[in-house]
Amino acid sequence: MISLLKRWFDGDVGYSFRTSPVAIAAAVVGFFCVFCAIFAPWLAPHNPYDLSTLELSDARLPPAWMADGSTKYLLGTDEQGRDIVSTLMYGARISLVVGIASVILSMIVGVTLGLIAGFRGGWIDAFLMRLCDVMLSFPAILIALLIAGVGRALFPDAHNTVAFGVLILAIALTKWVDYARTVRGSTLVERNKEYVQAARVTGVSPLRIMRKHVLPNVLGPVFVISTIQVATAIITEATLSFLGVGVPPTSPSLGTLISNGNQFLYSGEWWMTVFPGITLVLIALSVNLLGDWLRDALNPRLR
Repeated sequence: MISLLKRWFDGDVGYSFRTSPVAIAAAVVGFFCVFCAIFAPWLAPHNPYDLSTLELSDARLPPAWMADGSTKYLLGTDEQGRDIVSTLMYGARISLVVGIASVILSMIVGVTLGLIAGFRGGWIDAFLMRLCDVMLSFPAILIALLIAGVGRALFPDAHNTVAFGVLILAIALTKWVDYARTVRGSTLVERNKEYVQAARVTGVSPLRIMRKHVLPNVLGPVFVISTIQVATAIITEATLSFLGVGVPPTSPSLGTLISNGNQFLYSGEWWMTVFPGITLVLIALSVNLLGDWLRDALNPRLR
């Protein structure tokens, strides 16, 4: 593992990363957010969802540097007396899980369908591409909102696991088209190359050709798209949660925190919505910047 990391660090991609201050800064910010989210139960100063530890007398306290603020709560508290720092850690945890899981699911579906469409061609290719055109004709947020709303209506008392599954599915079904169209275009180029023709002549099955020969050569753009779409998926999840059809209220994400804090924004308790908003922006911006760097690093024309 160490030798693999050293080889990557000494290669072209590693050199591109070392010489890009923007990529390094984005990686540091992203790593910090992910680290705090993963280890929230151990790093958070309070457990915001343990009702026995909440003090209603500490509700709506401003940040520590403001008048009436308390050093016990660095960024203040919300309407229930929960520590904002702790809720940000737990909220980012949920947003990252939903965003990454939805991207993985959409990547699996999109890469599979794009690979089949590009390699097989014919009516399969035509059908899948027309399906992509239909999906692209609708705004992604409306499709996700429709699926999440229908899922919430069909399972009003569902367990949190089912609710999370519906939300992940709703986001994934709006993202697979980008993978399918990209992989299909790359596969159309790869399937006519000599190594694919040689594999066909030697009697290798089409499924094995697609899996062992074509797929590894079309994954470069997929990694770039998936990196950028993590940020998009997190923002989509926050939007759905803000509208009330996202994660369950008992497991609030950054979108839910922003929605709850928005009710107190005009009464002067700005920290309830501003700090979750800043956290969301930092996560999305760092992931987008890393995606832009990865796109340039993997483009041989820019080396």
